[in-house]
Amino acid sequence: MLADQFKRKIDYLRVSVTDRCDLRCTYCMAEDVTFLPRQEVLSIEEIIKLIDVFNELGVKKFRLTGGEPLVRKNIISVIEHLFELKKQNKILEHTLTTNGTNLEKYSPILKKNGINRINVSLDSLNPEKYKEITKWGKLEKVINGIQSAINEGIKVKINTVLTQDFNDEEIFEIIDWCKENSCDISLIEIMPIGSIGEKRFDQYLSMKSFEEKLVKKLDLNPSKYRTNGPSRYFSNSNSDQKIGIISAISHNFCDTCNRVRLTCTGKLYMCLGQNDFVDLKFALRNQSKADIIKLIEYAMSIKPKAHNFEINKSNYEGYVNRYMNETGG
Repeated sequence: MLADQFKRKIDYLRVSVTDRCDLRCTYCMAEDVTFLPRQEVLSIEEIIKLIDVFNELGVKKFRLTGGEPLVRKNIISVIEHLFELKKQNKILEHTLTTNGTNLEKYSPILKKNGINRINVSLDSLNPEKYKEITKWGKLEKVINGIQSAINEGIKVKINTVLTQDFNDEEIFEIIDWCKENSCDISLIEIMPIGSIGEKRFDQYLSMKSFEEKLVKKLDLNPSKYRTNGPSRYFSNSNSDQKIGIISAISHNFCDTCNRVRLTCTGKLYMCLGQNDFVDLKFALRNQSKADIIKLIEYAMSIKPKAHNFEINKSNYEGYVNRYMNETGG
């Protein structure tokens, strides 16, 4: 089992299979972002090889991310491979985070290949506001995709980024919609990752104060329910719905971190909130598996204790100098 210098077991790998996306969510990337040249991106075969190495080192849980993973050509080959590992009892779970635009097409294929739950990003139920925050997204297409996944028996959790003066007054409506459609939900604080052409401070709404309002209004109680991610969950006696809070800034969760992130270019980020990485691509393409393993073990030895996210008007320290689509959130 992989473990870092603080004795935290690392059993969860998030694999960004592409930096490309068919939306331009304003908290994620700039509208005019330049995507990576294809020759810099790992091939499907290389991604599978690294998955196998991490699995041999004790990683049992995998999540495919992007960009938008379902726009990656031949992504199903990766999902099929993970399903084979699951059938051999080599991994516990493989999941997916998606913007939902391609779910109507892919839901039956995902279910067939052992994906039993997914996360879908959805920040508004108002078609115009949805188009505003995604730049050109069509809400109806995403809603249809979510329904398709539900019809296939895939458990859907909605990820909603809480944004000041945009969707903060809509959150309770989104929660109700999720409840009606048997979806759990995680509410996520804005994170200072990448320059997006506007100040993060103007987007940021502390989850600490909102959480108090949420718990009181919905009569919520802390839940012992946990997934592989950092959400702290709440529930009430009148519903099976789980409401998660991901508050990287106002309620640091680093002490329980069990994950690392692999980018589509082979960079291994030990922390979402730090700039340090270990590049596996050269070893993958030119050296042996033993060399790859040495690099991964070195990465564990320098995994930081915590991020240094910070958001205020005058101090930009703690901003990460890459877009969210590079590391997959």
